[in-house]
Amino acid sequence: MSDDDETRGARRPGTQRPGTQRPGGRTARTRAAVRDAVLSGLTDHGYPGLTVEYVAEHSGVHKTTLYRRWGDLEGLVADALDLAGEDSWLPPDTGSLEGDLRALARETVHSFTDPAVAASGCAMIAAGFQSQRAAEALRAYYTERFRRCGVIVERAAGRGELPSAADDAPAGPAPGAGVDAGALARAVCAPIFFRLFITREPVDEALADQAAAAALAAARAGAFTTGGGAGAPDPGVGSGAHSAPGQGSASGDGS
Repeated sequence: MSDDDETRGARRPGTQRPGTQRPGGRTARTRAAVRDAVLSGLTDHGYPGLTVEYVAEHSGVHKTTLYRRWGDLEGLVADALDLAGEDSWLPPDTGSLEGDLRALARETVHSFTDPAVAASGCAMIAAGFQSQRAAEALRAYYTERFRRCGVIVERAAGRGELPSAADDAPAGPAPGAGVDAGALARAVCAPIFFRLFITREPVDEALADQAAAAALAAARAGAFTTGGGAGAPDPGVGSGAHSAPGQGSASGDGS
């Protein structure tokens, strides 16, 4: 099958939009070259300054081929994010839940402070605020990242560090009971992302350790327990000064 035949096939009605359909007939090196050019352009010029012409020049792929395969600039950005998620990344395995969460938080900080990689990561997130398709691809990227973090919870439950489905009532575990790994991983990363992209404050390993400790304490208290498991928090404990979600944080870091 020729490259044009595969391109036409990739755009049949009812199939994925250009940029979300994995190109066929091209080598992985070609797709990676396009991805690298997109990330370079986002880093150097931001989403508003990125053009298909720039990607063509820096990837060595003809502009007409880019339009034919990826459809438009949004398709190029979305596919670059999609390809970035097709890696072999796995969450840390330190031998303890506390160590895993701390390592995950520190890795997140390093990803956005290491000069070698920080610029492209920030540019990818910035693109998500300016393009709906980039936002969808970014969401899928992090959804997959958090899904892989499920092994952290599985290992912790196996060591008895967290409640598992088997810890429910004697009659048997409730369906879906246990700890929501995605919610736990998000809780680790959320304070870091908040400072990076909302308040624009500096982040460091001290913040990473604080975020991990807070997430760990919440997990042990049952904040991320699903299915009515035994780890669910008792609403009567410490309820004397409850506030609505989001309140109570204006007074500082809580340290």
